[in-house]
Amino acid sequence: METLDLVVIGAGIAGLSSAKIYHQLNNDKTLAILDDKESVGGVWAKSRLYSELRTNNMLGTYQFPDFPMTTEQFGVKPGDHIPGIIVHEYLASYAEKFGIADKIRFHHKVVTAEHRDGSDGGWILTMEHDGKPSKILAKKLIVATGVTSEPFLPRIDGQGEFSAPLFHSADFLQHADTLKTTDRVTVFGGSKSAWDAVYAYGTRGIKVDWVIRESGHGAVWMAPPYVTPLKKWLEKLVNTRMLTWFSPCIWGFADGYNTLRNFYHGTSLGRAITNVFWSVLGNDVITLNKYDSHPELKKIKPWSHPMFTASSFSIYNYPTSFWDLLTKGAVKVHIADITGLSHRKVHLSDGTQLPADALCCVTGWKHVPPVKFLPEGIDVDIGLPHTPSKAKLFTKEAVEKADTEILGKFPRLKDQPVQNSNLKPLLATKGLSTTDKINPSTPLTPWTLYRFMVPPSGRFMQTRDIAFAGICMNFSTMIMAHIQGLWIAAYFADQLPVKTIPPVDEKRNQEGRAKTLDNIQHETVLHARFGRWRYPAGKGELLPDFVFDAVPYLDLMVGDMGLKVHRKAGWLKEATEPYGPEDYEDLMSEWVEAVEGK
Repeated sequence: METLDLVVIGAGIAGLSSAKIYHQLNNDKTLAILDDKESVGGVWAKSRLYSELRTNNMLGTYQFPDFPMTTEQFGVKPGDHIPGIIVHEYLASYAEKFGIADKIRFHHKVVTAEHRDGSDGGWILTMEHDGKPSKILAKKLIVATGVTSEPFLPRIDGQGEFSAPLFHSADFLQHADTLKTTDRVTVFGGSKSAWDAVYAYGTRGIKVDWVIRESGHGAVWMAPPYVTPLKKWLEKLVNTRMLTWFSPCIWGFADGYNTLRNFYHGTSLGRAITNVFWSVLGNDVITLNKYDSHPELKKIKPWSHPMFTASSFSIYNYPTSFWDLLTKGAVKVHIADITGLSHRKVHLSDGTQLPADALCCVTGWKHVPPVKFLPEGIDVDIGLPHTPSKAKLFTKEAVEKADTEILGKFPRLKDQPVQNSNLKPLLATKGLSTTDKINPSTPLTPWTLYRFMVPPSGRFMQTRDIAFAGICMNFSTMIMAHIQGLWIAAYFADQLPVKTIPPVDEKRNQEGRAKTLDNIQHETVLHARFGRWRYPAGKGELLPDFVFDAVPYLDLMVGDMGLKVHRKAGWLKEATEPYGPEDYEDLMSEWVEAVEGK
């Protein structure tokens, strides 16, 4: 059996970044990146791309800190959203430039990861490649499959009689022929990917029936690239420190501006100002999009409060008018549940029967890893989603303690919005079910990882042989991947400051180690639970899904490593200039210098 120092599962943004940084810091170590697809990219792999697909971000905010996406090399102009194929090419170039392209093994699907007993740990990985099983022993393991790698496609009553293509939006490319061979299609879902599918069909003259669940969350917020009366670039706005202070954030202390945060969230006046901010932001989007100007546009007017949404707060990135598709009749919106299918018909809860040559389902993702961890029950110790009855860390008592702290610091969160009084899980609606053992509607604990990366149990703090990269959802993907990769490498090497993580050597300060571990576990539950209160209109109850809290999270990781958190020249720029990839360009060299100086 082959033995490797590090195995990374996933060749997407998080996997490539983590592998690249580990390789740079440990170029004498053996490394492999395993991916079940045929190319790099993850969500930007070749199999996921189609011509209309492009980033929410515009050029300059979707790049690694140490590898700029230049117009000269990649052809994207300032102010442009980035085509999916260019993102793919960028990631392939990144892997080549930093010497990890030859470490990638495609069409390798990791089925199980079994932890070895003993203080050294390690993982025996069972894979499938070309229909044949094989095994690898990984001394260290990074799981970088993210939370959008396995699509969830429900079973719909009557689908055997449908006699037309029925597919998840993740497989849009494999069904690209429906853009040429269909006259009328149904798109099911209200997320950004649903908007993209509607646009792809509608702009080709295909009649679209857009079904958004009456028992769901409604259509996502769709913001123009520039928002507020000051016309601020949205991706940069959410990474401007001064504006992050308006977001109640449990890890916000990491930015060092506790007095201001306490004012905005701990006083009546501050909360009033905060409410005005969110009202201005939300009303600006609604006004600019003219939702109330047409009956069809009203149907996609957001149901959720802007403060309580998260990465589903999307950005309008279409080169031609999406709104014209609705106002001129190319797209018909139906607020109803799908109750069943028959021969080329989609049946809705309001009695409507929609003729359909295809049904594109934008029904979300399995939020648990695609790898089975062994021995049985180890998922609880790792901190993966599991049934509450098995919880050791995310217990009723721990959750109540976390809730008390969260609501004590942020009283505004007690007033939770009711975006839909008839809200139901997808599979609680008539006509939908699943034969899959992994049901995203089944109540599970959230991801419970320290810093959203590593298991908080004493067992794994000792072996330090597993980490998860890329489960956070926000606009700051590339920066986050870079910093997470460096943090994980430092964690594996036992180089993080003692105040951050208890040292591997158990003989060093036993009492201090136990206290630090207790603090880590409490903080882990606190952060995991926070999403339930802060982002009920997003995925906060299940996983770290946040937008305005990205900069404080970057601060948290950078501060953990003992590096400079405030990276601007002076207080005014620190408050008003947005953070971008360029601010972290030298972070890795700073870390190397700090380690060598010890």
